[in-house]
Amino acid sequence: MTTKPQPALDELLKLAREVARLSYSPYSKFRVGAALLLRSGEVVTGANVENASYGLTICAERSALVRAVSQFGPGVRIVAVAVANLNDEASPPCGACRQMLAEFTDPDAAVIFPAADGVRTMPFSELMPQAFDMKLK
Repeated sequence: MTTKPQPALDELLKLAREVARLSYSPYSKFRVGAALLLRSGEVVTGANVENASYGLTICAERSALVRAVSQFGPGVRIVAVAVANLNDEASPPCGACRQMLAEFTDPDAAVIFPAADGVRTMPFSELMPQAFDMKLK
């Protein structure tokens, strides 16, 4: 497999913002997109998909993660994550997304997202310092 040139974080953030336009969010109107850069160089995107029962809503980050595994298999490794929304609000990945991402994301992977003080970038290990980990063998 050939490795593609890796996009810069600002390009990944731009892709996340573009896919947010595809969000299905008729209830909250909170349109979120995520872009995941895989170790292979592939970029996978996802948008949030709401449901009338609210609890069945899926966030953009998990949408992208499920798509990545479905396209490339369970061995995918994420080296960068970008989250954006069209509401210009702070939206770091939620706890459920952080835990799901923890299974596939390198600890030093950059995570970029809108925060109250502007766009923030941090390593995944700081975003999710105590992830539940079973270390499957």
